[in-house]
Amino acid sequence: MPQIINPKDKNLPAPSFAELCRPLQNIIGCAPPLESQSNKPPALTFEDQLKALVFYHLEEHTSGRHLLQALEEDDFARETAAPVGGIRRSTFFETLNTRGLEQHFHVYASLQSYAAALLPLRSDSLGDLVAIDGSLIDAVLSMSWADYRKGAKKAEIHLGFDISRSVPSASFLTDGKSGERPFASPILSPGQTGIMDRGYQCHRMFDLLQAEEKSFVCRIKADTKKTVITEKPVSPGSIVFYDAVVLLGTPGVNQTEKEVRVVGYRIDNAVYWVATDRSDLSAEEIAAVYKLRWDIEKFFAWWKRHLKVYHLIVRSKHGLMIQLLAGLITYLLLALYFKIRHNEKVSIKRVRQLRSEIRNEYRIPPKKPPLTNNINIIINLNFRRLCKKHTRHY
Repeated sequence: MPQIINPKDKNLPAPSFAELCRPLQNIIGCAPPLESQSNKPPALTFEDQLKALVFYHLEEHTSGRHLLQALEEDDFARETAAPVGGIRRSTFFETLNTRGLEQHFHVYASLQSYAAALLPLRSDSLGDLVAIDGSLIDAVLSMSWADYRKGAKKAEIHLGFDISRSVPSASFLTDGKSGERPFASPILSPGQTGIMDRGYQCHRMFDLLQAEEKSFVCRIKADTKKTVITEKPVSPGSIVFYDAVVLLGTPGVNQTEKEVRVVGYRIDNAVYWVATDRSDLSAEEIAAVYKLRWDIEKFFAWWKRHLKVYHLIVRSKHGLMIQLLAGLITYLLLALYFKIRHNEKVSIKRVRQLRSEIRNEYRIPPKKPPLTNNINIIINLNFRRLCKKHTRHY
C-alpha cells in the first residue's frame, strides 16, 4: 500500500506538512483496504482522500468545490496534497458518499490511542476525565435523514473530550432530534469518569454506568427528589452547602436502584446540584471536576471556527461522518505536532504559524542533489577543452 507522505523525503515542497502527517504512516498501512466498486482499482485511494481532507481543514477551505479548485489550480495545493493526476470532481464526491468510512474510523481510533499514550495527563488525582456533549450542525432541507423539526434540518455529533489530555475521544453522528443520553455509555470506557450537563440526567443511566464500572459527574435539576441515606458534614465558608448519599427520583417511578452522591454548591449567584458515584473525591473536588466540562464547549467553538468542520462538503450521513472524522484527525495531528515541536497544546497562534511555515517552505525550491564525481569530471574536462579552444584563437 502506498504511503500518504514520506516525511523523510528532503525534496518535498512542504516538509512541515509531511511532518504533521507523520503519525499516519504506520496507521494507514494497517487500515482495511479501500475496495473498488468495479474490477478497476479505486480512482481515488484512501490515502489521497484523507490527505485532501486534512489539507481542507488545515487551510480553512469553505466547501468541497473550493478545495477541488485549489488542488487543480493552486501550484502549492497541487504539489502538497493532490494525488498524481489530480482529482476529478465526480470521483471525489462519489468516494466521500460511498466509501472510506471504515478506514477513517480505524485511523481516528488508532490516532486517538496514540495521542492518549503520548500526551501527558493534566492531573492524576482527579482520575481519567471525559466531558460528554453534543453539537448541532446546520443541514440543508435535502438532507432528509437529518430530521430536527418542520422546516429545519440539523445533524448532531455526540462527542467525548479527553479532559486529561485535551483531545477528542469517541464520537457518533445522528439526526438533530436524537437524544443525547444513549451515547454516554458508549463514549465512556470502564474506569473513566463522564462529565455531563443537565440534559444527560437519567436515573436509569446512572445505575447502568455504575454496573459497567464507569463513573459520572452530572448536573441535575434542583427540584429532583432525593431520599437521603447519609448526609456528610460541610466545611464552614466552603462553596459547598450540601453533600449527601441519596437515592434519586420518586420511589416506584424513576428512583435509582444504586446509591448516588449529590453535591450542592454555590458560585456567585449560581447554584449547582451535581450527582456522582465518586466517593474518593472531596465535595470541592467534585465541583472542580464539573467546572472542567466547559473544556468541551471551548473545543467545539475552536474546532468549528478555525478548522471549518461545519462547512458541509457532502449531504449524505456517510459523507458527513467522514468529514467530521477527518476534522477530528486533523485536530489530533495538530495536538501531536505542537506537543513534539513546541511542547504546547493546540492554539490558533501555532496553527497560523504552521500554515505560514508550509507556504514559506513551498516558495523555497528543494535543494538539488549534489552532482556525482563522474559528472563533475565530465564538466571539468569539457570546461578545460573549451578554454583551450578559445586560447588558441588568441
